[in-house]
Amino acid sequence: MESVAITLFPFLLAIVAICFSFCDANSNVLCIESERNALLKFKNDLVDPSNRFASWVEGGDCCKWLGVVCHNSTGHINQLHLAAPLSVPHFDAPVTEWEAYHRSKNNSSLRGKINSSLLELKHLSSLDLSNNNFRSNIPKFLGRLGSLTYLNLSHAQFQGGIPHNLGNLSKLQYLDLGGNYLKPKSLQWVSGLSFLQYLDLSYADLRKATDWLLVTFQHPSLLELHLSACSLEDDPSPINVNSTKSLVVLDLSENSFSSVPTSIFGLQGLLSIDLSSNSLEGPIPDYFRNISFLEVLDLSGNSLNSSTPNSLFSLNHLQFLNLSSNEIDQDVSEILLSLSRCCLDCLESLDMAHNHLFGHLIDQLGHFKNLAHLSLAGNNISGPIPLSIGELSSLKFFDVSENQLNGTFPQCFGQLKSLETLDLGCNQLEGVVSETHFSNLTRLTTLAASQNRLRFQPNSSWILPFQCRIIKLGQWHLGPKFPRWLKFQKNLSVLDMSDAGISDILPTWFLNLSTQFEYLNLSYNQLTGGISHLNVREFVDLASNRFTGPLPRVFPTLKFLMLSHNSFSGPLFELVCNPLRKGPMECLSIKGNLLSGEIPDRWNHWRGLVYLNLENNNLTGKIPPSLGHLNLSVLNLRNNDMFGELPSTLQLSTSLIILDLSDNHFSGSVPTWIGDKLSKHEILSLRSNNFDGHIPQKICQLQSLRILDLGNNNISGSIPKCFSNLSAMANKSNQNSYMFQWSITLTNLFCMRTLLVLKGRVDEYSTTLGLVVSICLSTNRLVGEIPKELGSLVELQSLNLSRNLLIGNIPDEIGNMELESLDLSMNQLNGEIPSSFSNLNFINYFNVSYNNLTGRIPTSTQLQSFENLSYMSNHLCGPPLSKDCSTNSTPTDVANNGSRSEGSNVNWLYVSIVIGFVMGFWGVVAPLFFIRSWRNAYYQKLDHVGRKLYMSWATPGR
Repeated sequence: MESVAITLFPFLLAIVAICFSFCDANSNVLCIESERNALLKFKNDLVDPSNRFASWVEGGDCCKWLGVVCHNSTGHINQLHLAAPLSVPHFDAPVTEWEAYHRSKNNSSLRGKINSSLLELKHLSSLDLSNNNFRSNIPKFLGRLGSLTYLNLSHAQFQGGIPHNLGNLSKLQYLDLGGNYLKPKSLQWVSGLSFLQYLDLSYADLRKATDWLLVTFQHPSLLELHLSACSLEDDPSPINVNSTKSLVVLDLSENSFSSVPTSIFGLQGLLSIDLSSNSLEGPIPDYFRNISFLEVLDLSGNSLNSSTPNSLFSLNHLQFLNLSSNEIDQDVSEILLSLSRCCLDCLESLDMAHNHLFGHLIDQLGHFKNLAHLSLAGNNISGPIPLSIGELSSLKFFDVSENQLNGTFPQCFGQLKSLETLDLGCNQLEGVVSETHFSNLTRLTTLAASQNRLRFQPNSSWILPFQCRIIKLGQWHLGPKFPRWLKFQKNLSVLDMSDAGISDILPTWFLNLSTQFEYLNLSYNQLTGGISHLNVREFVDLASNRFTGPLPRVFPTLKFLMLSHNSFSGPLFELVCNPLRKGPMECLSIKGNLLSGEIPDRWNHWRGLVYLNLENNNLTGKIPPSLGHLNLSVLNLRNNDMFGELPSTLQLSTSLIILDLSDNHFSGSVPTWIGDKLSKHEILSLRSNNFDGHIPQKICQLQSLRILDLGNNNISGSIPKCFSNLSAMANKSNQNSYMFQWSITLTNLFCMRTLLVLKGRVDEYSTTLGLVVSICLSTNRLVGEIPKELGSLVELQSLNLSRNLLIGNIPDEIGNMELESLDLSMNQLNGEIPSSFSNLNFINYFNVSYNNLTGRIPTSTQLQSFENLSYMSNHLCGPPLSKDCSTNSTPTDVANNGSRSEGSNVNWLYVSIVIGFVMGFWGVVAPLFFIRSWRNAYYQKLDHVGRKLYMSWATPGR
């Protein structure tokens, strides 16, 4: 819900009028010389990057200077307004507006020292130095400007304490010190401001000012109090409010209250309460009924649970109610019915998004005639959208996204002439949307309804009656032709038409639209053709289409570029080496295309890149050294034709979390610096390359390593015993995972994908990637015994040591792990399968075939469920094998590598093979050799078959 300001005192109206008085009020007045000189001294100590003081010159009429207001009759300076001329954008304004705001702030803020010459302005009643950059303490001399009624020092980079002598400003009515870095030890000085009506100390650290509650709540004249983000906590000693005058507006948002301060309920004159973004728990207190005139109540961003109390619905003057982002568990129909009884004619805004509401929307919703803002997003509301919604003639904002609403897209939306934002995304709506649904929505700026099953195919000549800034229609059926109605949208900034059934050439008029996109998502369609350029500032996703040709030119400020799974071809040179690039690109994914050539060694101006995925292309050459200077989090070059050793500069990428270089031709030893420098490493895949040498001991220093895949190389030596030091595989640490922390942001979730060889097959993992823990060392030349220390890796889910030269017994400790997949096949292991393997209750892939294992297969619910292939080519017995374990079976001698301690060394398997061959061969050959008639018939048949084959080959057209 948008912040709501209630202003009841007349002097604020006069302040607003000041902005319009600079020209008229000073037209016929000459300023006083001493005051002009004071202003010039004040100017000389300041740095003015925007040249706001251009009119402040010697001998000039200071009453005509920018920011100066003089009294009409006396000529004394009574107002000085030197705030940086900034217009703060709306919180959901386009990125371009926010960038312009910050640039303007940096380029227009005054800096330097505030000269005490201001004391010579004896009649100064209003001083505004807000939105500047002083980076100093608040000057103490300001407490001697005795005529001040208005003082605004907000967002001016002041720091330190607050001068107590500000309490000497006995005429002060308005004081704004918010948005600075202040740390006062007491607020007792506020008591001296007997006429104070407005006080803003937001973002000041008031942890040491324990008197804040007593001073502010019992102030005799204070009407509006803002203490947002002041590190306030529960007060163990609440006070009784006995003031004859009471606060009207109270803002305690963004603090650390775990319960609503009970002293608030004594302020019966309150009209607005903001306790949003605290740590409030439990049910909503009943005491709000004591504040019977309350118009604005914001409790959003807390942990309030249970249901809304009936006392809340006794507030007959309630206009704005925000309970969003809590844990309220209640039928939404009950809430709407209760609100209809208390504030049907006055409620203007209701926000209960992101709770646990359930039930259906009811027809009474259409009776709130003054309702302008309704947000119920992120709940479990089901059923259809009631047709009465079309009766909300004042409705401007409607958001029911992320629910379970079904039915059709109501045609009554076309009646909402005031509607500006419509968000129905992530529901189960279906059916056909027609042009009449939008016929009267001339003010609509946001249309968001992705992830529904809706079809929209208007007449090709139809023109939207509105100019949208945001259109999100992902997973609608908009094709097969590319929508022509977009051609006339001039303000479009965000467009999502992903997975929309479009099978068409991307039209050139779309690429040449005059609008400046910030976000463009056309992924998962069947769009074809080439793309010469992309006029998008922030985010592009064209993945999973059929685009061809070279990579497009992109806007210099682009941060996210997803072109995966297309047919783009050619080199990377023009994209990587673009000298016009401005600002950091964060995510670049071009996997699954036809790119060729080498990766250019020109990454020095890509310093902000954190994710680079070029897998499944035809890239050649070595890894360029300049990639190591980017400090990447993810580098994926899997399945290309690259070669050479790993550049040592990669050790500079100390933030690297995922490194996947599998399925290439890289060679050399596995670098020791991987364990030395890359402490955040969680996924290391060097599978299917030509690495040799030993596994470096320093790899055991990777405390965060969760997936290690060195399979299918030429690595020799033994398995390091120090693998037991891989603590992420030994302890539950998902919540501390760098990958988990990095991927929880919405912009990065789509990037987290990789291929893993688990359970005998290759699968792509994405959303569950942070939960996988595995080691694969298969298909190498590892020797020695399996270290028993591996048994300490109790979090390991998959262990693959197959196709090596490992010997000895299988350690008992492995049976105490919680493995889901274990592959020890094709080694030279001997002895028995440890009895501890009966404890492998989660195992669903198991293979110990082609070893020298002997004895009985341990009995468990899992081991007997696998096929015989999992145990073949051993000397095992017992279920699931058909071979019984007889009581007089010859024991094995572990010391002799599983050979029998006595008895014959004859291998009856080979004997049976020889006998079978002899019998089969002579059973066929002998009759042909000794019986002439059989021999003649056999060769005649061969000759006949040969002629037919020759005829069919020689005459294919017949």
